[in-house]
Amino acid sequence: MVVNKIRSRFKKFPFQKEYYTHAGKWALYFFIIGIIAGCGSIVFHYLCQLGIHYFMDLLAGYRPPSPAGEHHLLSPTTTPFNRWMLFFLPALGGIVSGWLVYTFAPEAEGHGTDAAIDAYHRKGGFIRSSVPIIKTIASSITLTTGGSGGREGPIAQIGAGFGSFLATTLRLSDRERRIMMAAGIGAGVGSIFRAPLAGALFAAEVLYKDPEFESEVIIPAGISSVVAYCLFCLVFGWGSLFEAPDYKFRNPLELGPYLVLAFVLVATGVFYVKAFYGVTHTFRSLSKIPNHLKPAIGGLCTGAIGLFFPHTLAFGYGFVQKALDPELLINVIPISFLLSLAIGKVMTTSFSIGSGGSGGVFGPSVVIGGAMGGVVGKLFHQFMPGVVAEPGAFVIVGMAGFFTAVSNTPISTIIFVSEMTNSYQLLLPSLLVCSVAYLASQRWTIYEKQAKSRIDSPAHAGEFFVDILQSVRVRDLMGLVKKVELIPQDMTFSEFKKYFSETKQHYFPVMDQHKRLIGIFSSTDIRSVLFAMGVENLILMKDICTSDIIVTTPTDDLNSVLQKFTEKNIDSLPVVRDDDPGILIGMLNRREVISFYNEMIQEMKERANK
Repeated sequence: MVVNKIRSRFKKFPFQKEYYTHAGKWALYFFIIGIIAGCGSIVFHYLCQLGIHYFMDLLAGYRPPSPAGEHHLLSPTTTPFNRWMLFFLPALGGIVSGWLVYTFAPEAEGHGTDAAIDAYHRKGGFIRSSVPIIKTIASSITLTTGGSGGREGPIAQIGAGFGSFLATTLRLSDRERRIMMAAGIGAGVGSIFRAPLAGALFAAEVLYKDPEFESEVIIPAGISSVVAYCLFCLVFGWGSLFEAPDYKFRNPLELGPYLVLAFVLVATGVFYVKAFYGVTHTFRSLSKIPNHLKPAIGGLCTGAIGLFFPHTLAFGYGFVQKALDPELLINVIPISFLLSLAIGKVMTTSFSIGSGGSGGVFGPSVVIGGAMGGVVGKLFHQFMPGVVAEPGAFVIVGMAGFFTAVSNTPISTIIFVSEMTNSYQLLLPSLLVCSVAYLASQRWTIYEKQAKSRIDSPAHAGEFFVDILQSVRVRDLMGLVKKVELIPQDMTFSEFKKYFSETKQHYFPVMDQHKRLIGIFSSTDIRSVLFAMGVENLILMKDICTSDIIVTTPTDDLNSVLQKFTEKNIDSLPVVRDDDPGILIGMLNRREVISFYNEMIQEMKERANK
């Protein structure tokens, strides 16, 4: 009996081989994307480590500290610190990077995440196959010669580029290519920062300014991100990027200082965005200077800042690691150092990437936010030690709040920082700070290619067009349905000519003796007999009309109405009763349907912008 019950259930829900084959095929695609993104992360990390050793260490004698989760591949050299070499090194890197980018792949300049966002919304997810390769080499040169930037931009383009390449090779649709490209973004970012969950959420959230997720991206990005993360950690070891004490939120009074932190981060974030794009627009306006030389000029400006504040160069993650140590933060690291790190990092990042160099903006945001969090935490600890007993917690929350303020990605950023620091006890203050920072800074974003919402994305334009039209019925437009006179079927053409000369109608319904609709004709249909002589009294209107009538009813949706308009390229449809297609209610014009749709879209956008 039990067996029979099981069999009956399987009959209700039959095993669909095609479904599981399809799902397995796509899982394989995302698995492959994860492998390639993970390998890309490994290669890029090796290049960065080697570059730091041979450029920063060997040439300039500069050995910035590393986060706890990273270790030098090669032993440090004995080269003495050379401040002047550090001044010229970013410019040398800018020359090589600029030549590579503007010679082989100009779209690889700047921070790669924005280029990937643009490809998702406006290019059908298409990225040239050469872009990830050039981006990898150019970014590693920029970042290891002193240029300030992050690793997420290059690795996002590596993963996105392969996802796009695989989809193009398999001749998949634009929608499928976009999903695979976004899966590559999540895999690359999740692996290089050892935050697989955050990588998947980031790929789905960073596409929009509004708090929206690209839901169809989360699962594919999750699969790819987990695979890439495991591959990366098999090579470089498991664990989080930063090592932090077990900070905990215990005192509700701390929420006051955290609220102050949120507004400090917003102000710093606005300064960052304005400085970054101010520098970017300035360099773009220098039309007389060849593009491939601009990163060298930006590198020289970066080196000038690094001459006095060397800690603002390259990645800077090690300084955040030091600020996470409560003993160092309270007793050793001065507020002036943290301020110079934050403000200097804003400027060096703006010059390094805004001039056309190659690198990401998430990494510098982590450093800037952590430094500003340390400043606020130290100040409140000095004046309110009973309330703020652990200023290092402000460093972690500052990382999350600052990037939220400049990227409009509150949810994924909270998870990012929690995974990067292995600190999940600070989710409550992080949620407060990120929420306030997001609400206060929506006008500004470091990702200028973000769409405001799904309805504003060209990638979803067709979907929303159909969705909106299907939600509206003809009965909602009854005010636009025009009453018209029915033409008797026995009216002669001679009589109709007199009527035609006095009307502005273009479509003429024809009725029988019971005043029921039997046909229709247009002004175009009468051209052949309009100037015929001697037959005007012989031709009846039932001879001209067509009985193959395309009609609509009050319960039809506007999507089906537009399909009927285009079926025979007609401009007006008879609206008949649902229960009796022989009774005409009126005529509905295509132009007025389209006008109605445009008004609906405009109202939706206005409501969304309020």
